[in-house]
Amino acid sequence: MPIDPAIYYAAIPAVLLVGLTKGGMGEALALMGVPLLAMAVPPVQAAAILLPILVVMDCVSLYIWRRHNDRTLLKMMLPGALFGIAIGWATSAYVPRDALRLIIGLITVLFVARYFYNSWRARHGYVIAAKPHRLVPAAFLGTLSGYGSFVAHAGGAPFQVYGLPLKLPPREYTGAGVRFFAILNFIKLGPYFALGQLDTENLTISATLVPLAIAATACGGFIVKRMKPDVFYPFMYAMALIAGLKLVYDGAAAFV
Repeated sequence: MPIDPAIYYAAIPAVLLVGLTKGGMGEALALMGVPLLAMAVPPVQAAAILLPILVVMDCVSLYIWRRHNDRTLLKMMLPGALFGIAIGWATSAYVPRDALRLIIGLITVLFVARYFYNSWRARHGYVIAAKPHRLVPAAFLGTLSGYGSFVAHAGGAPFQVYGLPLKLPPREYTGAGVRFFAILNFIKLGPYFALGQLDTENLTISATLVPLAIAATACGGFIVKRMKPDVFYPFMYAMALIAGLKLVYDGAAAFV
């Protein structure tokens, strides 16, 4: 069955936005990818088309950020994330996805609001110290990230909620995030294949978008690598806020 060319009117901007995110520019842009593509195909098919592209983007990102990483952040977050993917796969037919988006969005918005409130206090002499690694928050937010990534493509916000307050050097934070989601996306290929979503038509569409995906990812990496910390962190918190508001909107709209 021939592929409808109209799909590409939605797929091209979707891949551009997700590619910039994969280069390191924050989760907010990626959250627009599936909704844009879902204007042309069913949401589940949109997610399936994007997943192989995400894996290619991850390979490019891993190369761009190969010299930068924070192993402790990965060790703290990955076990919970893998557990979250397992739960998401096991409950894929029963998950209230809109409620999940709403919960993750509200957590993220409150988290960012606290950051900007503390930034306001910092201008009046209050010192915002970097938070240390903590096992329980890492396990909870890691699980939420893996679960949200599998069922609603919303894993980035919980990762930011845990990772940003650590105040890591921007390149190390980005490198750890790239590795974290590369591992998650690779693991998700198996469950998506088992659910019958990676068929010939979807994979063909994905393959035609790969060159654009590579270019967009490289562009995102080029921009982020040149950001200073005093620009990077406000930018990332702003992206987290947009991501949170988008998740709240998507989740709440289903209940209106």
